[in-house]
Amino acid sequence: MLDASLKKEIQTAYTRFLDSRGLKARPAQKQMIAAVARTLGSIRADEKGHRLGESHLVAVEAGTGTGKTIAYLLAALPIARQRGLKLIVSTATVALQEQLIDKDLPELAEHAGLSFRFTLAKGRGRYLCLNKAEQLLGDQLALGQMALYEDEEQRRVEPSVLESVRRLMQRYAEGGWDGDRDRLSEAPSEETWSHLTSDHMQCSNRRCINFSVCPFYRAREQMGDADLVIANHDLVLADLSLGGGAILPEPASALYIFDEGHHLADKAGSHFSYSLKLITALRLVAGMEKKLQQFSQQCSSSFLDEAIARMHQPIEDLLQALENWRELAEALNFESERGRTPRVRFAGGRQPDAWLTPARDVQQGCQRLLQQLEQLAALLKEAMEGNLADIERGKAEAFYPQLGFLLNRMQQMSWLAGSFARLDESGISPTARWVVLHETLQGTEFECCSSPVSVAATLQEHLWQACFGALITSATLTALSRFDRLKQTLGLPDDTPCERLASPFDYYQAAELHVPRMRTDPGRADEHTEEVIAFLNQELPAQQATLVLFSSWKQMYRVLEGLNPELKDRVIEQGSSAKSLMLQQHRTRIDAGQPSCLFGLASFAEGVDLPGAYLTDVIITKLPFSVPDDPVDATLAEWIEQQGGNPFVDWAVPAASMRLTQAVGRLLRTEQDRGRVVILDRRLTGKFYGRQILEALPPFRQVF
Repeated sequence: MLDASLKKEIQTAYTRFLDSRGLKARPAQKQMIAAVARTLGSIRADEKGHRLGESHLVAVEAGTGTGKTIAYLLAALPIARQRGLKLIVSTATVALQEQLIDKDLPELAEHAGLSFRFTLAKGRGRYLCLNKAEQLLGDQLALGQMALYEDEEQRRVEPSVLESVRRLMQRYAEGGWDGDRDRLSEAPSEETWSHLTSDHMQCSNRRCINFSVCPFYRAREQMGDADLVIANHDLVLADLSLGGGAILPEPASALYIFDEGHHLADKAGSHFSYSLKLITALRLVAGMEKKLQQFSQQCSSSFLDEAIARMHQPIEDLLQALENWRELAEALNFESERGRTPRVRFAGGRQPDAWLTPARDVQQGCQRLLQQLEQLAALLKEAMEGNLADIERGKAEAFYPQLGFLLNRMQQMSWLAGSFARLDESGISPTARWVVLHETLQGTEFECCSSPVSVAATLQEHLWQACFGALITSATLTALSRFDRLKQTLGLPDDTPCERLASPFDYYQAAELHVPRMRTDPGRADEHTEEVIAFLNQELPAQQATLVLFSSWKQMYRVLEGLNPELKDRVIEQGSSAKSLMLQQHRTRIDAGQPSCLFGLASFAEGVDLPGAYLTDVIITKLPFSVPDDPVDATLAEWIEQQGGNPFVDWAVPAASMRLTQAVGRLLRTEQDRGRVVILDRRLTGKFYGRQILEALPPFRQVF
């Protein structure tokens, strides 16, 4: 039960916030504060602060306009502070992070009477690595970055890149920049930044001569002083994969809030997916010994000579194993369809028996090499600490990032090979496995891919069981108005409390949901596209601010091609520029009184905030079902069938329902907004599942 004093503190803070800003309490916002406080504030702990029991998770779907950010912050901050916990707010998009940092948190501090410190957590890739920058400027040849994959082959650094690096280093030295890439008014190119950043495998940590002034570790120190840490789902998952507490605070002493929580499963799936290009892997391993010997010759170290000599046989064994695997891939019968890269998917994720031994040999070879490379890394660490006289510290520091890069690649290769070397356990969700055929300038390439079809067990083990408590929230968590799919995908316990809070918007009065009479089913793609073209040619001339959402690039470009000439000029299509620039161009046109129409795919179905006159019509060309031949979705469908389920009814329809709810949510962003949603898909009214999907949408005025 929530402590009485804590309850009073939260209520007082909420009252102060409303009074200070001249606002009235929103019923749904009050409900959310209560739901979060009730669960997170009632978690039992022992005298050492360790969580007792399992009732520590809660999910809340809060419709647009609820004010969910302020609600969960008001509830969770006092609880975290009283318990001596860190509060980690994780988002899926940069836009929400910026809203939290620039708007919500300052407002809360000013108006709610709460005293707290907050910081933004980022991975190493967003910070300047002084060691790498100094090596580049000091001696470009000594940098000698190893060409691990063909697309990473070392190219001579252009003078313009070196000049850009010099300017950045000067700004940092003069105190005009703190080393955070996102704080630069003009971000450096990817080519320039690739020379200036590191990862955890390349970083020598406290052994680095620049450790005391390292931008990344300075930011980490600020995190230690903060009560609240803003992160993103990728960073949280990366931290968990390193055991937790490596980048962010320890999970056991943290309360997590996963805003935009509907992205968490997909992010986790991507995080635990692996791929391996066999030909480039062969080139990497074939050139490894020579590169290591070149470094050894520079140092004239007997320790290094012995360490590298021990790698000769493991390298030869790994080369043979990779060659055996390549021959198997070469013998596959790749399906070739127009517009799609040829690939072979193994049904049910079950790789052929003949693949098991070569994959196991590759995994074992990688493990043996990893052991040797880690021993070499230990030698370099001793040299950097001044405990190894025959390896100069400067040379050790110069080579260590390259060795870390190599360790990382070997680890990735080992993980992928391990996935292909084992059979999935009976009764649990499988791993999707497939091979893609690429035609490159260097010749044919075979890419082996692996991805779990469900991350439920992984999240259960590494996140839910490890953390002190967590809230999962979003404007769209339910599918077909139920939380079943969320619990399945995230591995949440069946008894996890879930609340669905209605938006304060008057959908019926504010907007119309229009389903025109369509002659063609979207399954007849060409005919349906022609009908979409005819509809837009008729409707767009009368519209001022429109968003048209497509399910495929092919249809979007075909529709654009078929528009009347006078309409093409008003269209801003995805791919023409960055998303943020497209939205700004759209706003500029509307401000100037000109009509504007955005054409976009799935990424425009959420995270697009165009209130008022900036968006009055949302047109969705067809229901957003998954691509039927996606390897992960196809493997998942097979597994559902094996379990006696119906993949379409049990998975595809709920997923489409959730995506459609997100898409129609682009229309109304404030209580004053007005407009129309149009869905050009006859299945919405003509199929049994269409009515289910309709009922799960906001209660617009419906016109058929």
